[in-house]
Amino acid sequence: MTNEIRDNYDKKLLKSLKVQCEKCFGFCCVALYFSASEGFPTDKAAGKPCLNLQPDFKCAVHNNLREKGLKGCTAYDCFGAGQKVAQTTYGGHDWAKNSETGKQMYDVFLVMTQLHEMLWYLSEAFRIQNDSIIQEEISNIISETVKLTNLDADSLIKLDLVAHRNNVNKLLAKTSEVVRSKARRGQKTALSRKKAIAGRLNLIGSDLRKVNLTGEDLRGALLIAANLRGVDLSGADLIGADLRDADIRGANLSNSIFISQIQINAAIGDSTTSLPVSLVRPWYWDK
Repeated sequence: MTNEIRDNYDKKLLKSLKVQCEKCFGFCCVALYFSASEGFPTDKAAGKPCLNLQPDFKCAVHNNLREKGLKGCTAYDCFGAGQKVAQTTYGGHDWAKNSETGKQMYDVFLVMTQLHEMLWYLSEAFRIQNDSIIQEEISNIISETVKLTNLDADSLIKLDLVAHRNNVNKLLAKTSEVVRSKARRGQKTALSRKKAIAGRLNLIGSDLRKVNLTGEDLRGALLIAANLRGVDLSGADLIGADLRDADIRGANLSNSIFISQIQINAAIGDSTTSLPVSLVRPWYWDK
């Protein structure tokens, strides 16, 4: 596969995974549980509309979310699942006009978000994988996953997401190993995994500015409030890493792998932070 075909394939897929709130029915403002401990002023039950959600599904305080204590809203990203459920699964029929199907819509949204998240990581794996055989496997599972996103509501709810995710993770792990090994160039890991929380590397509040993290395995790592200022994270696998309030000002993440917009949104960065081309610099970073 030529680089041109690969780039076109990647761009088309990524476009479908970009959030288009104007085509959604405010699913994230209704379906999700809000926690006061995760960037919200108060707790909100799943299935209950946010007080700021208007009849046209727009947010009444959208321009002042962070000032209103709704930092969690600015960090969230559904990977384009909202518009997919609204416009494809339900053909433009919203939950407000058919409250009986509301609960089902919320459940479908949660399933779709997981499928779209998998597609995000698979698109990254497809882009960086140089092994033609593995790349073909990735392409096949991308096609399979896209087909799943086009199922009807009842079928989506019945999906065995665990089994599908396991198949996806196998290919992501293969790709990660190749990229990280190349980035580390034979160097041993600089981190000890002795201190872990529920199997996740515990680096909460750690000063990592002098640690060599190129090609590091940071999958699922707890990097909450960690100091990564000016750190080179080239080739580091950040899938599932918790970057809430992590200081990534001046850090180089341009060649990090499996990092998503929601992770970037939750971190503290600025104009000197280098990001992958697929991600957008949060508007509030330099304020």
